[in-house]
Amino acid sequence: MPAPRGPSQRDYSPADRLLMRLQQGLQALAPRAPGAAVAAYPAARLPEAPMDDQARRRAAGLMRVNHAGEVSAQALYHGQALVSRDPEIRRHLLHAADEERSHLQWCETRLGELGERPSRLSPFWYVGSFAIGAVAGIAGDRWNLGFVEETERQVVEHLEDHLQQLPKEDQRSRAIVEAMKEDEARHGDEAAAAGAHPLPLPVKNLMKRVSKIMKFGAYRL
Repeated sequence: MPAPRGPSQRDYSPADRLLMRLQQGLQALAPRAPGAAVAAYPAARLPEAPMDDQARRRAAGLMRVNHAGEVSAQALYHGQALVSRDPEIRRHLLHAADEERSHLQWCETRLGELGERPSRLSPFWYVGSFAIGAVAGIAGDRWNLGFVEETERQVVEHLEDHLQQLPKEDQRSRAIVEAMKEDEARHGDEAAAAGAHPLPLPVKNLMKRVSKIMKFGAYRL
């Protein structure tokens, strides 16, 4: 007779999983309480360098884009996990989403240090990315992983570009972006190792165009 399933082994219904993903989305969008713990904050031991207003606004705009990107990453993973047919791949996606939550906290903390707040369009970024993730996941789990691999590759390129654009004196923001880049590259490698199918070029180009829209809006709003 098989052993009874524990809570962690429960087979959730599609409705259960949808409600769980929506709850995670609300948690991702909710501002952290003042003094809340930040996981292994990469900038913790670096001094806050003086910056003029123009440099500070530049750093804040870039970190707001990074925060919006992490909101979108959370939503993509949640949408993909919702429709994933393979329990192991679903766990892989949700584990990656958990790690991305640290990035969200880092960016939010840095924005507060710079006297700014996250993008006012964050709910839009979440809903749109959740829908894109769900549509990508419907194509099948190997394509699902291919979407993760390509997303992370483009994110690494985007973070490398931000390292070139950040004010040289802003070592705290640089440390955060460097740590994020390392994690994103690893997520992409893990998706490839799990059996990702490479995406067609038109899909890759479409992803780049959508990303540009998000960057434009998040930098300003």
